[in-house]
Amino acid sequence: MTPTGHLDTEACYRAVKSRDRRFDGVFYTAVRTTGIYCRPSCPARTPASANVSFHPTAASAQSAGYRACKRCLPDATPGSPEWDVAADVAGRAMRLIADGLVDREGVGGLAERVGYTPRHLGRLLSQELGAAPLALARARRAQTARVLIETTDLPLTDVAFAAGFASVRQFNETVREVYDASPSQLRGRGRSRAVATARPSGAVTMRLAVRTPFAGRRLLDFLAFHVVPGVEVAEPGTYARTLDLPHGPGTVRLHLADLPAGGGTGFVVAEFWLHDLRDTAAASERVRRLLDADCDPTAVDAQLGADPLIGDLVRATPGLRVPGQVDGAETAVRTVIGQQVSVAGARTVAGRIVASHGRAVDSPVAGLTHLFPDAAALAGVDPASLPMPRARGRALVALATALADGSVVLDRGPDRGDVRRALLALPGIGPWTADYVAMRALGHPDVFLPTDLAIKRVLADLGGSVDSDPERWRPWRSYALMHLWNTLMPDTPALARPVNPGEQGELTCGP
Repeated sequence: MTPTGHLDTEACYRAVKSRDRRFDGVFYTAVRTTGIYCRPSCPARTPASANVSFHPTAASAQSAGYRACKRCLPDATPGSPEWDVAADVAGRAMRLIADGLVDREGVGGLAERVGYTPRHLGRLLSQELGAAPLALARARRAQTARVLIETTDLPLTDVAFAAGFASVRQFNETVREVYDASPSQLRGRGRSRAVATARPSGAVTMRLAVRTPFAGRRLLDFLAFHVVPGVEVAEPGTYARTLDLPHGPGTVRLHLADLPAGGGTGFVVAEFWLHDLRDTAAASERVRRLLDADCDPTAVDAQLGADPLIGDLVRATPGLRVPGQVDGAETAVRTVIGQQVSVAGARTVAGRIVASHGRAVDSPVAGLTHLFPDAAALAGVDPASLPMPRARGRALVALATALADGSVVLDRGPDRGDVRRALLALPGIGPWTADYVAMRALGHPDVFLPTDLAIKRVLADLGGSVDSDPERWRPWRSYALMHLWNTLMPDTPALARPVNPGEQGELTCGP
């Protein structure tokens, strides 16, 4: 990107010439002579520079009249890491579009979430991303449809509605226009490389694209360390949880393993069981947030790995992710529950709240029995009835009330600074809480927690301190925190052992 936020043509062409996989999903190459667009690492012969143009999104290339390359499948890539780093209006809008908000609430709903008029938002997205909101949503639906067509046995009619199309006719026309093939032709082509199957009762298995390296085992360890009974289950190699989705409940089970560098894009297998197939796109996007799938680990590790204080930690665990969330409100509530108690204690209290106020659901995964209580349910709870000190109970109910009435919104749509100020205005919410929520719920890559006692202890063991200028870790301070916390994390098979009380200062939601 240039300083003005636009693509640097010369730099993009150099990346295409070198077939650099790190830029897959960051931009797309459109070839005028063939009418197709590709990912930068496409193995086809490099076109002449005079014959190419570069686009920040697949929707931009499609709006310019190009169809997707059948060889490199340019839409099957992680999203741009710039969306989380910059967190500007375009990035926030892209996150909501990927979640299916335009399909559910229209462009007006999207504009309201990011704080702009529909007309101004359309103008801004066209300028920044090369496509208007409807075109971006259309590209997302087309990508979801192609994945389902080529990798599942779902009937094509079910694929159409699972991908978010309003009609089968719209589905057929879009697929033909974007991929220059009918849905039936795509399905026939995909049989030789089938990577997933669909089973009865809304069960779909998909491969979710992530950039490599990917420290899947350590991500699993973190998630397993914080499991809430009834909502989450972790076993060696897998993590499963219930999902509260727009059209009904769901379940996901992830198969997490380390993915070494070298391939550019790797894949995490995700098994979904959905009450309504229309939630397919939303479920996959929320799980990708949990995986921090759009992270650029090469850039993060290059900067932090050169640091004299934490460089050895970074080189020992390449591709470490900042665990995200499938529901921002849930993350915030769990953060308050964990204030000033051990991680084991927080899990126990959260499990009791789930059993009392969560909605019971049927799940094919043993141990998953409830959805995490939504904000509206917790807003009506008497703080004195909660299994925690009275002051913390009042803080939790106040937070739930703010989430329920929209005073605080944690769907990655609002500006991060506005969200932080709204959180700090609530009773019982301090800087540690607000910043931890920003890191986990909003995907903020540059959060540092100077009051965290565990971080202070680890830094002291390394010969440093919180005053050792963490500014030099910008814009990846959240990843530096994860590497420090990672030194304290037990392995997944050891989770049955008692957990020692945490020393997190204001909170103990971290490891």
